[in-house]
Amino acid sequence: MAARSIPSDIEIARNAQLRPITTIASKLGVPEDALETYGKYKAKVSLTSLKDIPQRKDAKLILVTAINPTPAGEGKTTVSIGLCDALNILNKNACLCLREPSLGPCFGVKGGAAGGGYAQVVPMEDINLHFTGDFHAITAAHNLLAAMVDNSLHQGNPLRLDPRRIVWGRALDVNERALRSIVLGLGGTANSVPRESFFIITAASEIMAILCLSDDLFDLRERLGKIVVGYDVDGKPVTAADLKAQGAMTVLLKQAINPNLVQTLEGSPAFVHGGPFANIAHGCNSIVATKTALKFADYVVTEAGFGADLGAEKFFDIKSRKAGFKPALSVVVATVRALKYHGGVAKADLGTPNVDAVIRGLVNLERHIANVKKFGLSVVVALNQFEGDSDEELAAIQNACAKLGVKCAAGTHWAEGGKGAVELAKTVLETIDENQESKFAPIYADDLPIKDKIEKVAKEIYHAGFVSYTKQAERQLADIVAQGCDNLPVCIAKTQYSFSADPKLLGAPEGFELNVRELRWSAGAGFVVARTGEIIAAPGLPKVPVAESIDINENGDTVGLF
Repeated sequence: MAARSIPSDIEIARNAQLRPITTIASKLGVPEDALETYGKYKAKVSLTSLKDIPQRKDAKLILVTAINPTPAGEGKTTVSIGLCDALNILNKNACLCLREPSLGPCFGVKGGAAGGGYAQVVPMEDINLHFTGDFHAITAAHNLLAAMVDNSLHQGNPLRLDPRRIVWGRALDVNERALRSIVLGLGGTANSVPRESFFIITAASEIMAILCLSDDLFDLRERLGKIVVGYDVDGKPVTAADLKAQGAMTVLLKQAINPNLVQTLEGSPAFVHGGPFANIAHGCNSIVATKTALKFADYVVTEAGFGADLGAEKFFDIKSRKAGFKPALSVVVATVRALKYHGGVAKADLGTPNVDAVIRGLVNLERHIANVKKFGLSVVVALNQFEGDSDEELAAIQNACAKLGVKCAAGTHWAEGGKGAVELAKTVLETIDENQESKFAPIYADDLPIKDKIEKVAKEIYHAGFVSYTKQAERQLADIVAQGCDNLPVCIAKTQYSFSADPKLLGAPEGFELNVRELRWSAGAGFVVARTGEIIAAPGLPKVPVAESIDINENGDTVGLF
């Protein structure tokens, strides 16, 4: 890719000529009376207004996933945006479905998460910051339930909650390690019952997962009522419904359940809704946003977080299972720098050409391709190009894909927008045409026991040798099984950098131990969370957080947000 001077993401976004969101909606076919606008360029789409509009029978759902990333990410979002724009350039009726950014990464390591370069969703600043308030509503609903738990303890504990077995903490959409473990209720009897508790980031809240897996407002309410907040002195689960909290929580989320409609820089319609992380949650945008897109578009491009071992597996085994989706194809994003990383090159040296390292790192790409195929899907590799990628490095990847019988297309969408992804779009269309009927199927059956489901994913997707459990996890599993929940899917929380639970074990490791240290029954979301390794639900800020460079200039404009 020829080097040229490209403005910053925020400069590109700020200089873009946006269409009124009513124009975007009209082009897609969304009725005007279904829109609740948030200014000129954002809108909520009313699920109630669309309930009688069926999904298109022949609509094609395309999942964009990736190899295990470097800490900077490999550009799944930019590939998704570029691919959607390119499909529209080719006169296809295409729509985009993405997750909402969390403030944690925006002010922490990653910065903005609305794409980059000339492959962005806009208005970028709004989407990256407060947007339409969905994250705030989820945070408020989460903390309202937490407050009602402690109020019940304070008001005589009528539900006989065991303060030592309360599993519902607080949530905050900021990276804050100091709040991972806290003590509540200090200062005397007026301040409730002293006990240990914790914070998680909002993206890891079960309410986020519930919002993204609900069919409508009333399904949302029912699921909220099923949330297990703790256990009573007899060991029986206590729920949000026992606290009579689900109604008020639903009211807080009444607007948040409706998907958000925005646009790309090139005017492609984009639903940006929901934001669970894929390393600690299920990593996919909302079912209602995807279903809404499938009502109006012939091609719907969506993405799932991190590598295919995390986001894609959960998209297939959790989201698609729940929604009845049959994706048509999966795009696996690869980059030269990530393959060099898996080939043993230090992060600081990834910009130096190294064909041998790329070749060594190809085992990671090959593993992901094989894994996606296990779900019955065809695969196209999207080679996301960066300045500095050598022709020899790119050729090594393309040759490897050819030997695997997988089509590979390079993309320069970051620098050129949709036209830089036209080759990728043509390759995707060709592959879909060659495989008209989706053979998609989840990798495990509903009735498989929880332990067997975890082992299935661990051995077939991660290539672990065996799965072990802490004593705490064994006790938690016994509680879950006693409640008759062995039929739920599993959501494995682990590092995004490796197939294993060890972020330093790169490439395509085999035969390692996967230790499950904690199991959490997310009764409202409808899955069981298995935490492995050192994964935590409350990330901390890095030594030099992005927040240090974000500011307001003399004109009142935001600066430093990429």
